Amino acid sequence: MQIKIKRLNDTTHLEATNEDGLSFQMDGSSDVGGKNLAMRPMQVLLSSLGGCSAMDIISILKKQRQPLEDIQFTLDGTREADQVPALFTAIHITYDLYGNLDEDKVKRAIDLSLEQYCSVAKTLEKTAKITYSFKIHSSS
Repeated sequence: MQIKIKRLNDTTHLEATNEDGLSFQMDGSSDVGGKNLAMRPMQVLLSSLGGCSAMDIISILKKQRQPLEDIQFTLDGTREADQVPALFTAIHITYDLYGNLDEDKVKRAIDLSLEQYCSVAKTLEKTAKITYSFKIHSSS
């Protein structure tokens, strides 16, 4: 795996590109000289946890033959105060799943993702307690 980082302006606006040519941008806050033109690196890291977990859950529920229509969620991260670096200490994920889903299978899919399959979660759990809650929105 290789990522190349390119500076886009004279401050902290950056573009990350992978070996397939896919890219995204990052920027710093005005506190560090950035212009808030894109997400900050720690926001990208938190987003990566969400993406990793979503991919796992979608795959697991498909294998369980669960009719997942949609998945959305919110990640709330808490970082160390007045520390450099300021690591994540707690992350709570609130999942909203849509479809006529079995609650036990949803819980199992989330547990498998966060405890076994998601590499981002396994990396972050070294400094942050990762918790979750979920709600199933059944179809009419």
